[in-house]
Amino acid sequence: MIQYLRSFSTRLGYCIGALMYASYALAGGMWSNGGLVFISAFVGIFLPFYSRISNKAEEIACLKTALVTAGRLARFVFQFAFNLFIFRVLIVSGVVSRENISSVGGFAGVSAVTTVASQGIQYLCIIFANREIGNKNANVMIGLSANIVVTALSASGVSWVRPVFLANGILFGLLVFGVGIASDIRARLAPKGGIGVFLGTFNPFHKTHLSMLRRFIDERGLDIVYLHSTVVPRLHQEALRKGEIRIAKRERGMRVYERTDRADVHAQYFPTGNRFYEFETRIKIMELALADAGLSGKTRVLDMRETYEKTGFYGILKSIRKENRGRRIHVLHGSDLGGMWIRSIYDESGWFYPYPVVRMDNVSATAIRDGARGMAAGITEDIIENLNRDAGEFLVRSTRFVFRDGILRAAADTGA
Repeated sequence: MIQYLRSFSTRLGYCIGALMYASYALAGGMWSNGGLVFISAFVGIFLPFYSRISNKAEEIACLKTALVTAGRLARFVFQFAFNLFIFRVLIVSGVVSRENISSVGGFAGVSAVTTVASQGIQYLCIIFANREIGNKNANVMIGLSANIVVTALSASGVSWVRPVFLANGILFGLLVFGVGIASDIRARLAPKGGIGVFLGTFNPFHKTHLSMLRRFIDERGLDIVYLHSTVVPRLHQEALRKGEIRIAKRERGMRVYERTDRADVHAQYFPTGNRFYEFETRIKIMELALADAGLSGKTRVLDMRETYEKTGFYGILKSIRKENRGRRIHVLHGSDLGGMWIRSIYDESGWFYPYPVVRMDNVSATAIRDGARGMAAGITEDIIENLNRDAGEFLVRSTRFVFRDGILRAAADTGA
């Protein structure tokens, strides 16, 4: 219970619930209105769960379609239903009159504009935070708070706020859905030729990655594809810095993370698992798998860890673009949670041509790490078999490998 109350998401919800109550009460003089007290308390308590359900709705839609627009529509539908409920209570309890909201589209209209503006503000706040302009949670809190105040004043009949309210809906609707639709169109109508980029965790690189890569190269007619793995994911960097997660142990060459008592109970710290091979190991496995598949000549595995640690994948994309000025750049991603997160980075980083792949296979990186066979290149599985038995030095396909301090190297790379 103490951890729940200490959670930033919990406190954020309470603050927004209190702000909602104060905004509507001040605008309409409704301090003792039972409906307003109920709905403000409901919003304050339910908001963290509302965010998680919204995220899940978007995740499911994206997984089945690999379309940004489908995901954002799924999020919109759930949040629209939530806002319909809120405004129904506010109208029935007399906090908001039908006459006051008739000029902004009535009951359904005010709910729709509020939903679109809220989504847009959250999207913009997260973009700023990803570029280290402010803090993600604080940005979202500020953005949502501003939207609540504007909505309350408009719905309560303050006429000069209504144009601002409507402008918010139009502006942020274009931002959220316009950017997504434009990106989905580029994915479907992409011209051929140029270079490709494939970013991900690659923990480890497996058969689905290889299959996606082959299709990507063939269907888009690419000269070369640049690949780069996460170093320590930005999510984990921030959570480690705050003491919300820690490295519990190192096992079979992997970092094993766990939550601490400072963790936010509502946060999803490990969407792709809590065990990670070190960056150098993932790169080596990727290079070996690509060579084994005969794709070395069409791919280039990058090691730009300093750039990643400063600016994440945004910096990696900027560097690739700079090196390939004037060339068409295509970007590959899957429809799973990690893949769509990468897609958002692509879309925020400029004009790229997405190549989305709907994930319908049963390949599991977790199973591969646990020793399952048939899901990764043979050389990858042979190496992982040795890592799982904690072999410090071993031979695979006539190459001697050394595994020390969690890092895999070919013996020739170590001077041995």
